[in-house]
Amino acid sequence: MLKVEDINVYYGNIHAVKGVSFHVNEGEIVTLIGANGAGKSTILKTISGLMHSKTGSISFAGDNISKVAPHSIVRRGLAHSPEGRRIFLQMSVRENLEMGNYTQSNKTMRERMEQIYDHFPRLKERRKQVAGTLSGGEQQMLAIGRALMSRPKLLMLDEPSMGLAPILVLEIFKIIRECNDAGVTILLVEQNANMALSISDRAYVLETGTIALEGSAEDLISNDDVKKAYLGA
Repeated sequence: MLKVEDINVYYGNIHAVKGVSFHVNEGEIVTLIGANGAGKSTILKTISGLMHSKTGSISFAGDNISKVAPHSIVRRGLAHSPEGRRIFLQMSVRENLEMGNYTQSNKTMRERMEQIYDHFPRLKERRKQVAGTLSGGEQQMLAIGRALMSRPKLLMLDEPSMGLAPILVLEIFKIIRECNDAGVTILLVEQNANMALSISDRAYVLETGTIALEGSAEDLISNDDVKKAYLGA
């Protein structure tokens, strides 16, 4: 579904992503793990069209999207829930979800919103509430729900558990698994490597802008280097 080949991304003179290649198959959950500054978020921004690679290509569902505008990428079925949530703080929960629907027909918006409320009952309870007054966990649910409103084939999630209490982390990962079971392919960036690997099919380990390791989630969980660096073992 997604194929990233030899991308090199810079912030000015800083070479943030160095010759990275990887792929995501339809129906998978694939995780990118690595320390802060490893280039994980930059890769997602590049796939979304928010940043650009000086080399290589990015293909989604067989089409090269390297030079496609971000809004057109969403229209093609690739959604991005960014690091830090980036919800519209002054808008209500419902208005945030409506913003996520902009690539879809308004005729189906109500039905789609009810599906999101089924995933996130708390959002339904707070649908008229101003988003900036939600708890951190609720804001994360809203960010994911807004991305799902576009009916994505592939959903990219950037640090969905950041800053959340352990019980909310479990809830968010349960929802990610449910989304995947419902047919959404997932590309996940997550510092909580234990939780990410526990729900993933495969994973790539990034170190200073390059892929240092790749393999099945099961193999990486048992890898001694990964255990020491990312799993607290």
